[in-house]
Amino acid sequence: MTRWLFAPVPKARIAAFRTLVYLFVPLDLVLFSAWIRGHGNLPGSLYRPLVVGRLLHLPTPTHLIVDAIYYTLIPLSLLAATGRAHRLLGWAVFALYFEWMIIAMSYGKVDHDRYALLVALAVLPTAGRARHGDGIPTEAGGFALRATQIAVICTYFLAAIAKLRYGGLAWLTGATLTRSFIRRGTLPARWLLRIPGFTTVSQVCIVGFELLSPIVFFVKPRTRYLIVAGFYLFHLLTFCLITISFIPHQIAMAGFLPLEKVTPITWLRRRRAGRNGRTAPAEVTTTNPATSGEA
Repeated sequence: MTRWLFAPVPKARIAAFRTLVYLFVPLDLVLFSAWIRGHGNLPGSLYRPLVVGRLLHLPTPTHLIVDAIYYTLIPLSLLAATGRAHRLLGWAVFALYFEWMIIAMSYGKVDHDRYALLVALAVLPTAGRARHGDGIPTEAGGFALRATQIAVICTYFLAAIAKLRYGGLAWLTGATLTRSFIRRGTLPARWLLRIPGFTTVSQVCIVGFELLSPIVFFVKPRTRYLIVAGFYLFHLLTFCLITISFIPHQIAMAGFLPLEKVTPITWLRRRRAGRNGRTAPAEVTTTNPATSGEA
C-alpha cells in the first residue's frame, strides 16, 4: 500500500501540475466563483458555517474579510505558480482558498466540484521542489498526485453513494434528468427529451460509471488515460446539455495525466537562451524506469 501511495513520478510532472493548479485559482476567483464576493454584503444572520467553520471558529464574513481574501489570494497564487517558496506560498494559498470555500458553502448550498482541488492545494506544499523538464523521480510528489487522484475518484464514488442513500433506486428510474433538462437544459437536451427512456438509461449509466470509477487505479496507464478522457467527455456533455461546469474538478483530474510531456516553459527557456546567443542548460532526464511508476 505504501509503495502504491508513494509511487514516484518525474518532478517535471509536479512542476506542471503545480503551475496549472495555482494559475487556475485566480481564474476561478475572477470568472467562476466571483459570485462569492457578494456574500460579504449579506446579513450575518444568514451565515450558517459548515462544521469545519464552527470548529475553527472562523469569523462571520464581512465585506472587508471577503475582499481581503480576494485581493490577497490572486497575487499569492500567481507567485506560487512559479514554484518558488513552494511551502510558504502553497500553505498560504491553501488556507485562503479554504476560507474562500467556507464562505461560499455556508449559505445553504454545498458544491462537490471543488473537493479534489482543495486536496490538491493541501498536498502540493508537501511535494518538494520541482522544476519544469526535470525527470528525476520524487516520492513526495508521487504522494501529492496520488492523494489528489483519490480525491477525484472519491468525488465520483461518494456522489453515487449519496444518490442511492437519499434517492434510493428511484433516483435511477425517476425524473431527475428530465427535470434538469426542462429547467436548465440547452437545445440539444430538449431534443434528447423526445427519445423515450433516454433520461432513465442515462441515470443508470451515470450511477454505474460513478460506482465503477475506482477501476481507474487497477488498469494499465494507456487504459487509464482512456478512462480519464471518458471522465472529461462526461463533463463536456454535462456542460453542453445542462450548463453545469465542473472545471475545478477537471483541473484536479489533470493529476492523472503525464503533464511533463507538455513543456511550454522548457520551450520558452530554450527560445530565450537562443535569443541571448547561448545554449540553454540541458534538462535533467534521469528518470529511472524501475522507479518512475504512474501515479
